[in-house]
Amino acid sequence: MCRIAAYLGQTIRLDQFLTRPSHSLVVQSYAPQELVYAKVNADGYGFGWYNSEQQPCNYRSPMPIWSDPNLQNLGRGLESSLWLGFIRSATEGSSVNHENTQPFYDDELLFMHNGYIENFNSQVRREISNYLSNDIRAAIQGTTDSEYLFALLREILNNDKELSIEDACSQMQKLLASWLGNDTKALLNFTISDGELLYAIRHGINHDSPSLYYTTDDDLFPDAQLIASEPLTSMGLWQPVPDHHIVILSNDDPPELVPL
Repeated sequence: MCRIAAYLGQTIRLDQFLTRPSHSLVVQSYAPQELVYAKVNADGYGFGWYNSEQQPCNYRSPMPIWSDPNLQNLGRGLESSLWLGFIRSATEGSSVNHENTQPFYDDELLFMHNGYIENFNSQVRREISNYLSNDIRAAIQGTTDSEYLFALLREILNNDKELSIEDACSQMQKLLASWLGNDTKALLNFTISDGELLYAIRHGINHDSPSLYYTTDDDLFPDAQLIASEPLTSMGLWQPVPDHHIVILSNDDPPELVPL
C-alpha cells in the first residue's frame, strides 16, 4: 500500500503541494492515518508534472521522502499548475529501487497506483503480459504490479484511439476482474493525468477499496482541485470518492463522478 496525492489549479511551487500541508505526503510517510497493510511509507517517493511543452516529467527516488537532500531545493525551485505525488510502501517481495518507484509516464500520461494485486507474479502478471503488444511489454522496466497496470491501460488506449481514459479504465477493471476470479484480491486506486485533466479511481476487487478523497475547497489551495489518499489539511471540505467510481477534475468544470 502507498499514499498518493494530486493537484490541479493555479501555478504553485512544489513545496506548497508536497511538504507544506499539515498532513502532507511527508507526514503521511511516517504517520499515515488510513493505511491498511503497513505502518509507514518509507520505500521511496516521487512526483510528476508537465513542462512548458506539455511533456510529462517525473522525479523518483527509492529513499524515504524525509531523507532526500534534494527535496528542499526541488520544492522551492519547481513550479507547475499540475502535480502528482507518491510515497511507497512496497509489497512484500517487491524490490525497492528506482525502476519500481512511481509515478510512471509515457509520451502523454502520468500514472500512479495505490494498492496491490494478490498473487500477482503467480497468477496475473502472465495474463497482463500476454495481453500486451511487444512494444509496450518491452518498455516495462520494473517488476511491480503497478507498472504492469500502466502498461495494460496504455495497451487498451492504443487498441482504440477514440476511447476515453475513463472508459479505458473501466475496460481495464473488467479485464482484471475476469483474470482474478472470485477469490483473488486487488486494491486498485489510480490517479492519471493527460496534462489537462486529473482522473482518480477508487476501486477494489474482492476487497474493500482503499481510501481516496477529493476537494475543490481548501484554504491552502484557492481555486484548485485535489485528490489524496488522506486529506492533506483539516481546513478543506474533503469528500470521499465513492467506491467503484472515477472522479474527473478539470480547471473549467466541477468534479464529475462516473461509476466504473
